[in-house]
Amino acid sequence: MFLRYFSTKPKPKMKPIELNTPPEQNQTITRVIFDIVKEHGPLTIADTWERVKEAGVRGLTSKSHMKIVLRWMRERQKLRLFCNHVGPHKQFLYTTWFTKSNNIKQPKPGNDSSQRKLP
Repeated sequence: MFLRYFSTKPKPKMKPIELNTPPEQNQTITRVIFDIVKEHGPLTIADTWERVKEAGVRGLTSKSHMKIVLRWMRERQKLRLFCNHVGPHKQFLYTTWFTKSNNIKQPKPGNDSSQRKLP
């Protein structure tokens, strides 16, 4: 076990994310995303994308672009990401740093059709 630990390579360090949009546009996009997460959060990436599409943010070209912006906001500690783990299911949620953890929605157990019911 000791050799196995030292034989694996460490995870490479990620360089900081640099957004390619103009600073004014970055500020608008991040403010809208922050307000959406603050008002409706905690949100998954899919829920955040639906809310951003409803808001009609100019300059946000795609869902992958939004994910890059979310990662950039996490680096600067504007948002935080946490895992809501219930049984075999994981749900990653974005929230602001000021959201209390008791506001977090728990998925309802028993509504999942993938679970087998034993006789």
